[in-house]
Amino acid sequence: MSARVILPEKEYAGYIFDLDGTLVDSMPTHYRAWRWALQKHGAPHEVFQWEEFVAHGGMAAPDIVADLNATYGLHMEPEIVAEEKRNRYAWLLTHETLPVIPETVALVRQLKEKGIPYAIGTGSMPSGAMETLESAGIADLFSIMVTPADVPPGYGKPRPDIFLLCASQMGVAPQECVVFEDAEPGIQAAMAGGMAWVRVGECAPVRD
Repeated sequence: MSARVILPEKEYAGYIFDLDGTLVDSMPTHYRAWRWALQKHGAPHEVFQWEEFVAHGGMAAPDIVADLNATYGLHMEPEIVAEEKRNRYAWLLTHETLPVIPETVALVRQLKEKGIPYAIGTGSMPSGAMETLESAGIADLFSIMVTPADVPPGYGKPRPDIFLLCASQMGVAPQECVVFEDAEPGIQAAMAGGMAWVRVGECAPVRD
């Protein structure tokens, strides 16, 4: 299997990692949870197929539902659908173990050994993020994690606020940070925050 990410040669003062699809290969599981929750709440089958799901990567769940409502003329309740999706994801994790993405997790271990600051900046809420880390067996590697719960509603990716808060908590200036991301909203957030970024390649599409 080819590498999902090419690591930068330059060393940065601070490293920020998206979680899903960047540290842990969890996107197919998130996709199945989304498909179940959306169809339960009346979304047509063609709504949120894989490509559209990937395009929304890193966004907070209620923001995704609101965007789908606007795009398709639907009237789903964002918080309710988001909670259904989170619950379904948690249930799926009781039946499977998520694999890590080797290149980024190996880098995190190197940073930890060297004492270089690093953090997670994720679109998942705290409970779901911890479930992902625990399923992959890497929860003990991280002491700084910023989620949509730490910024005002609507200030998640592609806004830079989550990443800027990561930088602040690491004590590193934004322009001295690099962000690892697999999704366009997260890359937009990194650029908006004045940070360097590295794209992590997508996993194989899931079809249903």
